[in-house]
Amino acid sequence: MAGSLNRVMLIGRLTADPEMRYLPSGQPVTQLRMATNRYGTSPDGERREFTDYHDVVVWNIGQRKLAELAGQYLHKGSLFYVEGRLQTRSWEGQDGQKRYRTEVNAQDIQFLEARGAGGEGDEGSGQRSAPLPVPGAGSSEPAGDVDPDDIPF
Repeated sequence: MAGSLNRVMLIGRLTADPEMRYLPSGQPVTQLRMATNRYGTSPDGERREFTDYHDVVVWNIGQRKLAELAGQYLHKGSLFYVEGRLQTRSWEGQDGQKRYRTEVNAQDIQFLEARGAGGEGDEGSGQRSAPLPVPGAGSSEPAGDVDPDDIPF
C-alpha cells in the first residue's frame, strides 16, 4: 500500500465548556475536551462501559468559521461530531522536561442536538442534524452516551 492516512471521526460529548482564544495574529482557536464511550470486558470478565477522553483543537478554515461557531454554540454536555486528523505537539515544560500532547485537529464539526438540548445551559446548535452512521453500529454492543453529571471535572 502506498501512502498513509491520518483521519479521525468521533461522536461524543463535551466534558467542559469550550475555551476560545485569539492568537497574536488575531486568528481564533477553540479547544474542546470530548468524551466518547466504548464497551469491552473488564479484567474480571464482566462486560462494561469505558470512557475515553480526547483533546480537540478547532481553527477557522477559509470562510468556514468553525472555531467561532464551536465556541459560541457548544457547551458542557453537548453532543457533537468531529472529523479531523491526529497531531502530536511537543514543548519544554517549566521544569525543563519535554512534554507531549496528541490532539484531534478538527476539519469539520457537526452539532448533533437541537438548541437547548443536551447538557447544561440553554444554548445549542440552532440546527437539527440527523445522527451520523457510526462504524460498527451493527455490532452487538449496546448504545450509550457520557452523562455530563458523571464527568469528574
